[in-house]
Amino acid sequence: MLKRILDVTASLILLLIFLPIIIITAVIIKKTMGSPILFKQVRPGKDEALFTLYKFRTMADFKDENGQLLDEDERMTSTGTRLRKLSIDELPQLWNVLKGDMSFVGPRPLLPEYLPRYSAEQRKRHLVKPGITGWAQVNGRNNITWDQKFSCDIYYVENQSLLFDLKIIFLTAWKVLKREGVDTLGEGGLFMGNEATRSSEK
Repeated sequence: MLKRILDVTASLILLLIFLPIIIITAVIIKKTMGSPILFKQVRPGKDEALFTLYKFRTMADFKDENGQLLDEDERMTSTGTRLRKLSIDELPQLWNVLKGDMSFVGPRPLLPEYLPRYSAEQRKRHLVKPGITGWAQVNGRNNITWDQKFSCDIYYVENQSLLFDLKIIFLTAWKVLKREGVDTLGEGGLFMGNEATRSSEK
């Protein structure tokens, strides 16, 4: 209950503080990439309930002669690269927190098609609400393996506390300021069980 109260209070305050940046970002995306301004994708949350996650769009819809979307690195715009480096593309998730889909801290919500691939241990990551940031994000983000990410997620689930959340938030802010561990090409790759391939924003 305390965590939910803090999530609602903080998300409201931050939405007001960042409102000018949100408006300016939306205008820039509209002018440089057109509509839609937001990237929306269904993700599993607590207890694997599905919700719609929001981010600012960072890629253009460039297609080849067959009408297929080009690779991610060919569709990433200079605006999108800046948004990801500064983590501004994540700001719309404050709405997810306010709605109750997410918390500020928790395992990052992944794709629903991953659900059948999790082991019983890995599924524990869905015992709590997903977060904008988490223990895995401050311990390597996209520079660690899937097994390491899941180990971090489960460690968080089994050791969550207000102090632990505050520590993760502080470390996240520090890494954003240092622009450390930011991957401008997505969330690190598709989880395929024993192999991973680069993900794509569609």
